[in-house]
Amino acid sequence: MRVGVVTFPGSLDDRDAARAVRLAGGEPVALWHADADLHGVDAVVLPGGFSYGDYLRCGAIARFAPVMERIVTAAEAGMPVLGICNGFQILCEAGLLPGALIRNSSRTFVCRDQRLRIDSVDTPWTSGYSPGAEIVVPIKNGEGGYVADRETLDELEAEGRVVARYLVDNPNGSYRDIAGVRNRRGNVVGLMPHPEHAVDPLTGPSVDGLVFFTSLLAAVVAA
Repeated sequence: MRVGVVTFPGSLDDRDAARAVRLAGGEPVALWHADADLHGVDAVVLPGGFSYGDYLRCGAIARFAPVMERIVTAAEAGMPVLGICNGFQILCEAGLLPGALIRNSSRTFVCRDQRLRIDSVDTPWTSGYSPGAEIVVPIKNGEGGYVADRETLDELEAEGRVVARYLVDNPNGSYRDIAGVRNRRGNVVGLMPHPEHAVDPLTGPSVDGLVFFTSLLAAVVAA
């Protein structure tokens, strides 16, 4: 299975995401922001970092990268897409996910291990978890506060589209402790914490994040 990992100018977690795909048993395929096609991949990861220096707004310029035109079309056709941190911001800017990510309520950059609860397993990225599973993965962001209007938040709750929530405490002021959401179809997921940094027992803090990537492989094979 071929999983595309996009590199934008300013990406810094693309190699980590590619390594997570490889550890899960997939074949990572490097995609460049200026690519005109997706090179036959089965899924796409938009990694963390600071695409285009986070000028204007986080993800606002990356949304117009040539590769994003292909990703939007593929996502709308059902291709699995995971946006991590900056990738989550890009998905919101591209209109593939609702809401927006704003500066942390503390006005400081947060970098630490974070406990999450998986609330939605109806996605190719989370199907390997049990509903309500608690995991620990790193978080590192300065603009990680998820916001949306009340109607959108109520809709996400009613439709079971909140993928993950922060437990113990909320590191960035996200509304309703939301750490990740999905689209209606379930193939597009945005997550602020970094599962690709929790895939190896040698580096820790857990291997809980690897399930995002093994779930994907199992879901695509099953399809």
